[in-house]
Amino acid sequence: MGKPVDSSTQQHESLTVRDNRTGKAFTIPIRDNSIQATAFKDIKASLAPNERPENETDKGLRLADKGYLNTAVIRSEITYINGEAGGARGYPIEQLAEHSNYLETAYLLIYGSLPSGEQSRTFEQEVLNHGVMHADAAQFFRSFRYDAHPMAILTSAFAYLGSYYSEANPSLQGQTLFTKGDKLSLATMDQQIYRLIGKATTMAAMAYRVRQGRDFVIPPKGLSYTGSFLYMMDHLGESDYAPNPVLEKALDVLFLLHADHELNASTTTVLQTGSSLVDPFSAIAAACASLYHFFTTGGANEAVIRMLISIGKPENVPAFIEAVKKREKVLSGFGHRTGKDKLLETAMALHAAAMKDDYFIQRKLAPNVDFCGLIYRAMGFPLDFFPVLFAVPRVVGWLAHWRQMMLQDGGVKIWRPRQIYVGSGKREYVAIEEREEVEGLRKSPTPMVHSG
Repeated sequence: MGKPVDSSTQQHESLTVRDNRTGKAFTIPIRDNSIQATAFKDIKASLAPNERPENETDKGLRLADKGYLNTAVIRSEITYINGEAGGARGYPIEQLAEHSNYLETAYLLIYGSLPSGEQSRTFEQEVLNHGVMHADAAQFFRSFRYDAHPMAILTSAFAYLGSYYSEANPSLQGQTLFTKGDKLSLATMDQQIYRLIGKATTMAAMAYRVRQGRDFVIPPKGLSYTGSFLYMMDHLGESDYAPNPVLEKALDVLFLLHADHELNASTTTVLQTGSSLVDPFSAIAAACASLYHFFTTGGANEAVIRMLISIGKPENVPAFIEAVKKREKVLSGFGHRTGKDKLLETAMALHAAAMKDDYFIQRKLAPNVDFCGLIYRAMGFPLDFFPVLFAVPRVVGWLAHWRQMMLQDGGVKIWRPRQIYVGSGKREYVAIEEREEVEGLRKSPTPMVHSG
């Protein structure tokens, strides 16, 4: 906490703040280049003349940070990304992509170290063995319309999944179910991790086959995680069907690259929801919704393709770049070479133009993984399935951050940010016949036209 100090006091690794309202100075410790926001609660003052009582100056300063632009909400050991490089638990992502595989990297993200041979076999076996869905799930998936977006189906399916496992619900088993850190608690946590990772591909494949009008496929034995996923999507009763090994490897690398991306919107949603100690299935469902509807993450790899289609051809790129700089258009993330595709030349022209333009260089708008949509397109996936291919591997990152928070020192505190109230002060109720109508686009509801 901040402590009042004499104005001449200077301390190493600390921040000295003077409150000009009171003349008092406060020293706040700096740790890991950060300060505790709660320290500012010690900086109190009396209400100034004509100041709103809702400002609560006697309760200390509040920090205004719309959108968490500079607020660190947790201490994490999982992923570090600085815009130019990234890694998982200290391992450079390019090394993992070259030498590791998706499930091994999943183990690394969740448990903190690369597994031994035995640990790897146990983890992979448990994940793959937990891929089978209850037979009743077919009825759930068939309840969606044929044209339902697969991300809407997948989001609903994660929440639905939790209804099967009462032993995994803290509201039924006690709020310390996942926070105790003892052997039984950790075993219960691991079981849910296996279930969520294992069933993510099964549910995604079921969502895919709803659109295709196909029967659902039970996870096969003897295939890899991504091989099993491709099998469940594409198997049509052939006796000798096997996924293409090139596509299987490509998808595994893409899954590895998408497994985690620090505290983006969806991961923050997991932690926000999980801080209330809900079951992990509900937290993952919330994150899935956030991933899709937050345009610059989950929907971006789908948006990249739509953007390239709208540009049309390479010669249209300069005009598009100028429109982006004027904020008339949005530049969705870009950047990795793939096999030949009719949109590839447009993509590469866009990449080259942006990388030479000072506007993008100064803003560090560098290539990112959202251009993987080109690879998904070349692999034959439907456009609206791209966000699902982002969500499935990201389940691992969500679970890693959820697990870390459940087991953090000091326990879990519910995330409840403050607000700055700027609405009306106290006013008296007015009877309806005495009220004046308040007009304005945002001040009244919009009447609908009903067809009958």
